Amino acid sequence: MNSRLRFRLAALALAIALMGAMIVFITFFSQRQGAELRTRLNDLDSQSFGIAEQFKDALRDVSDQLTRYRAARDEASWKDFLNAGQKLKFWIDAQKPTLNTAAEEDILRQIDAAYADYLRNAQKLHDQMPPLALQMPAPPAAPEALALSRRHLFDLGQELAQAHFDLRSQLLARAHQTLAQLRRSILGLLALLFLFGLALAAMVYRDMILPLRVKLVQSQSAAERHEKLASLGLLAAGVAHEIRNPLTAIRAALFVQKKKAPPGSPESANVEVVEREVSRLERIVNDFLQFARPAEPDFTTITADLLLLEAQQSLAPQLERNHILLKLQPAEPLRVRVDTAQFKQVLINLIQNAADSIGHDGLVTLRARPDRGRLANGEAPVVVLEVADTGRGIPPEVQKRLFDPFFTTKENGTGLGLSIADRIVQKHGGKLQYQTVVNRGTTFGIILPRVTE
Repeated sequence: MNSRLRFRLAALALAIALMGAMIVFITFFSQRQGAELRTRLNDLDSQSFGIAEQFKDALRDVSDQLTRYRAARDEASWKDFLNAGQKLKFWIDAQKPTLNTAAEEDILRQIDAAYADYLRNAQKLHDQMPPLALQMPAPPAAPEALALSRRHLFDLGQELAQAHFDLRSQLLARAHQTLAQLRRSILGLLALLFLFGLALAAMVYRDMILPLRVKLVQSQSAAERHEKLASLGLLAAGVAHEIRNPLTAIRAALFVQKKKAPPGSPESANVEVVEREVSRLERIVNDFLQFARPAEPDFTTITADLLLLEAQQSLAPQLERNHILLKLQPAEPLRVRVDTAQFKQVLINLIQNAADSIGHDGLVTLRARPDRGRLANGEAPVVVLEVADTGRGIPPEVQKRLFDPFFTTKENGTGLGLSIADRIVQKHGGKLQYQTVVNRGTTFGIILPRVTE
């Protein structure tokens, strides 16, 4: 998994975690707000009910005291009325700090004014009330005015309670609006969470599961293809082995005919053509047999620069004919365990491919360098043998089939050279890799375990 994919997965996972935390926070916040709202509504309900009842009780007490005074017409009853009225005044003043809206303040001002009018009417009644000893009836106007003032006060008390209920309705409406916003926020976050979850699942499927499925299908196809090739290879190997015997007889007959034909004659030219084609056919058969039934390597510990030196000495004169310089870079002695004959064949194949890619006038560089690489047994010290050329490079369409058996871009090639080289390197516990740039050159690297003891 590359760093870019890890970053995307981490970012999506972080976003999902943040949205989950926000949902939890909003849920907890809404529960807390709901609890506070319920407490406040209960307080308002109790206040509204209490205001109405307390005001009625206090006003009823004041009215009863005034009624007793009218019946007794003595100063003691009047003082009781004044004391009850003073208590109602204190109660009205005590409600001012508890008010929450302008409507409640306005109603309380009206209650103040109406209560003052009620007291004035009561004072008029007191001033006009004749003593009880005179046996004179009380004036009828004052009680009617008092009744009107008293009824107006009762109505204002009900309006004050209703104002509290209106505040409760406003709080409920505000609470419903807040809850609706919280609900929309939670639904939006859940939708985003679902979308991010889908994106995460799609990314995991696209970048992790789908490539694995493709690789699995490719591996199954490759396994089936390899089984077919193995069966075909066994059959073809037997056929190729049988072809070698007639080729030997043909070569012997050509040798006899070549001795009979005069040099420079048409018969001699025809014999040379047939001999050349027989040699090519023998090379194809030998390559195929080596690919189908590779020999087990006979390991020898040797320094890598000695392998490269032998390959350079073998091929340098041949490459010089096309003005291609085969250069060996000096390096420290790095030891490897190889079959020298098989590895010489690998190096010769890679050098010839490099020369074919150059054509004329170029450079092929051989070098060995130490490194650390991951092989079949894990990461370990390795030796990298490189064959670098300044040729045409490998086109992308050729790279896909570079190591396929019998695939070649050469007119007289068999398509087995790189396949044989790759199998030999694998039998040595290494791997064959390459880097190429079109029109700039190619570097093949043979990675082998380094012998450190």
